[in-house]
Amino acid sequence: MIPEVPEKRSAFTHFLLHLHPRTVPVETLRYQLSFGLGGMAAALFATLIITGILQLLSYSPATLSAYQSIQLMYSGNNMGGYVRNIHFWAGNLLVIISALHLLRVFLTGALSGGRQLNWLIGMVIFLLVLFANFTGYLLPWDQLAFWAVTIFTNMTAYVPVIGGWLIETLRGGAEVGPATLENFFALHVGVLPAALIFLLIWHFWLIRKAGGLIQSPDLAGEHKKRVAVIPHLIQREAATGLCLLALLFVFSALVDAPLAGQANPGESPNPAKAAWYFMGLQELLLHLHPIFAICIAPLLVIAGFASLPFWPESTLPAAHWFGGKRGARLAILSFAGSFLTVVMAIVSNEFLFRTANSINTEKIWLTRGLLPLVTASLVLVTLFLFLRRKKNYSRADAVMAMVMATSGFIFGLTVIGIWFRGPGMALIWPI
Repeated sequence: MIPEVPEKRSAFTHFLLHLHPRTVPVETLRYQLSFGLGGMAAALFATLIITGILQLLSYSPATLSAYQSIQLMYSGNNMGGYVRNIHFWAGNLLVIISALHLLRVFLTGALSGGRQLNWLIGMVIFLLVLFANFTGYLLPWDQLAFWAVTIFTNMTAYVPVIGGWLIETLRGGAEVGPATLENFFALHVGVLPAALIFLLIWHFWLIRKAGGLIQSPDLAGEHKKRVAVIPHLIQREAATGLCLLALLFVFSALVDAPLAGQANPGESPNPAKAAWYFMGLQELLLHLHPIFAICIAPLLVIAGFASLPFWPESTLPAAHWFGGKRGARLAILSFAGSFLTVVMAIVSNEFLFRTANSINTEKIWLTRGLLPLVTASLVLVTLFLFLRRKKNYSRADAVMAMVMATSGFIFGLTVIGIWFRGPGMALIWPI
């Protein structure tokens, strides 16, 4: 029997019921099914909106005063610095939570049952979250932000045909300067939040339309039992979100957001690095031809992930992590094996093949572009065929192994770029 929801509802209750189905299967209330990652992301986004609005009261979007306005937030008993800390760490955490949420959706088979469109919307949201973090990165106008944005915008110049237009559009000119700050400010506080709010509402509506979280078809009787979303689901979501925010607020009180010296175009730090979430691209750029590193490889990865719901018989069993214990072992081995392979390949490249004479600059598009790309593709195809024909894994399991191997590859590049690159982008051992 479904508990009745009281007839008299507040405006907030109506809002919650617009975002959720009125009832949900009992099975989907399991915390282990989703770990509340979607709710965490929503809580972080709401926090970013509130703290962003508060910062507008004191931030000045001009190169002559932006840095000083940030310093003023930390002066005396001003709470602006604490608000900035929350905003900064929430933005970075949102990147991680969003990525984990996408993986969770894939690894629990939540791509079927009319959820294909929502997967694509989720991917667009993730890309916009990255871009929102990137545009906000420049706003303090310090050395760290200035050179990170300079490096990334330089990368866009390698995009064929539209590279020049991209860099001019982002920067508002030939160099990173006042026009760049104005562009990034407008995107960060206006365009991107509006786009994200629209997509998030659409995202939530599609989840509501699908009946909530994915449920297992195995539980013939149990999965039919449903309970009212208020209070059963809402209480769980509120508890998860509040716990996350409590940890975020404590961490923000203890650790300030980074703020280097004021931006100086004439003094480049060594090493000059992109924002951490783009360090994988910067690391890849050290090893591949720029067009392959900045354009072809990322587009292939994005296209591959976007197409996952449309591969026949490639969706894992619904509401079962990794499709079962055997799949879990395969996923861990694929991720760890790919991660270790990347590390060993980078170390070998650094110490065995780094001399300038070892690279034929006339054929670099082949040796540092086409051949590595073809090799990586063949490795993934070989892995797929080996698992299907030799180990009798299902098609969905083999696809999962390819996804986890790709994720391990990206994670490996990012880790090395962040912590193991020192002056001159040489490999170092962090102390």
